[in-house]
Amino acid sequence: MSDQTLSSGMSSDTADIAANLAEIQQNIDKACAAVGREPSDVTLICVSKNHDADHVRNALVNSRRVFGENRVQEAAGKWPGLREEFPDVELHLIGPLQTNKLKDAVALFDVIETVDRPKLANALAKHRDATGDCPDLYIQINIGEEPQKAGIAPMDADDFITDCITRLKLPIKGLMCIPPVDEEPAPHFALLGKIADRHDLAIRSMGMSSDYEAAIRIGATHIRVGTAIFGSRGY
Repeated sequence: MSDQTLSSGMSSDTADIAANLAEIQQNIDKACAAVGREPSDVTLICVSKNHDADHVRNALVNSRRVFGENRVQEAAGKWPGLREEFPDVELHLIGPLQTNKLKDAVALFDVIETVDRPKLANALAKHRDATGDCPDLYIQINIGEEPQKAGIAPMDADDFITDCITRLKLPIKGLMCIPPVDEEPAPHFALLGKIADRHDLAIRSMGMSSDYEAAIRIGATHIRVGTAIFGSRGY
């Protein structure tokens, strides 16, 4: 890093994050160009889990406004203060949601990406009916049918999506998935797209730090990138 960068008042973390974001945007642009898409059609979700508010602020001052958190409790301790400074933030829950944290999650998040079972879908509908409050929702598909991962199995996805939309009348806007780490992700991304197409769902949240370019080439509208922006997490 140059002395000029440091003397401008920018911390090393801020400069690193700015450079990382610029590189990611270049990669998004290239991936979109390769398949004739507009970069504006891809939303970068900055995954800020396990990073403190000061670290996250470095992305906010670089004009990023869409962020993802895994845990309700961590987000509740971090984001109210940041939102006072940056009120136009859009916050996504990208980790599992237990029904006993549902009320807090609905109050805090603009999007819940992890509707992964009937019990949660019914609880969201019940809360909506009682309060009128429900964020936008994505259904999580266990695209690789991995027993250790949450999500609806692909074979059950059509019935679950239809039930959420028609019976529960939930605001289902899209699907999300996390492919198996030891498999080529492209076929999994393609399968998610086919399921989304069958239900006219425009949003496909797929692709992370290691595979977001492949996801974009196969139709991702939202990519969830953390380590490539913020570095390794302080677990």
